Amino acid sequence: MSVDAETVRRIGRLARIHIDEDQVESYRTELNSILGFVEQLNEVDVEGVEPMTSVMPMSLRRREDKVTDGDQAEKIVANAPLSEDNFFMVPKVVE
Repeated sequence: MSVDAETVRRIGRLARIHIDEDQVESYRTELNSILGFVEQLNEVDVEGVEPMTSVMPMSLRRREDKVTDGDQAEKIVANAPLSEDNFFMVPKVVE
């Protein structure tokens, strides 16, 4: 696949990027080299390779999912500039 100058202008317009006429050729060259690299990736044989989410094998640490009442209301509002009955108080912003 090859990108032409009109495609570069269209991509710039869609991305809302101003591209000067003297820059079109350099962007075209860069886009073509990027697409060439992607085409090289299609040549790699991945038959039998499982998809992975990371290059390092790892598993997620999990915690027991249980509902608690928290019981830490005082600690939560301790650093609040203003609180009342364990609720944050904020200045009125809408009238």
